[in-house]
Amino acid sequence: MTETSPTPPRRRAPAMDPDQRRKMIVAAALPLVVEYGAAVTTAKIARAAGIGEGTIFRVFPDKDTLLAACVAEATRPDDAVAHLEAIDLDQPLTTRLTEAAEVMRGHMTRIGALAATGRLERRPPGESAEGGGLPDREAGLAAPRAALAALLEPDRESLRLAPERLADSFQLLLMFAGRSGVNDPLTTDELVDLFLHGALTGPGEGR
Repeated sequence: MTETSPTPPRRRAPAMDPDQRRKMIVAAALPLVVEYGAAVTTAKIARAAGIGEGTIFRVFPDKDTLLAACVAEATRPDDAVAHLEAIDLDQPLTTRLTEAAEVMRGHMTRIGALAATGRLERRPPGESAEGGGLPDREAGLAAPRAALAALLEPDRESLRLAPERLADSFQLLLMFAGRSGVNDPLTTDELVDLFLHGALTGPGEGR
C-alpha cells in the first residue's frame, strides 16, 4: 500500500491590526458608497471585503463612522497628487496637461459622486478630517496645484505667466468645466487646447 504524504497544515493569513483592517474595509466600501450612497448596507460592504459583518463593528462603532471614513478617504488629494507627480516631464506640454486633466477630473468626479449622497459638508479651516466632511478649500487645492505647477515648470521660458499662476487658473478651469448640470461639457482635449491657445482661432481674430 502506497503511503500518502500528510496534507501540510493550512497557514492562516497574518492577523491584521485594527488600523490595517480599518483601511481594508474602507477600500472595499468606498466604491459601494459612491454607487449606492448612504443606503449601502454593512452586509454588502462585508461581502465586498470578504469578511463577516460583525468584523466591521470591531473597528467601526457604527455605520455612520464607516461612511465618514470613506468620505475622508475619497476627498484626500494624495492619490491624485501621486498620479500627477508620476506624469513624464519629457512629454510635450499638451500631453502632460491632458494626462493631468484626466487625473483631476477623475478625482473631482469621485468627490462629486459622494457629495450627491448628501453626506459631505465643508469643514472650516483647521478642523480635523475625522468627521468625514470635505476638506477646507485651500487644503484640498494646494497640493494638486503645486503638482500642476511642476508639470508646467519645464516650459517656464515659453509661458506668458509663472507656472504657479497658470496652475491655479488651470485648476479652476477644470473645476468649473466639471461641475454638474453642464449641457455640453468640454472634452479634455478641448479644455487643454482652450487653456493653452485661448478662444481665438488666429492672430487678431475677432478684434
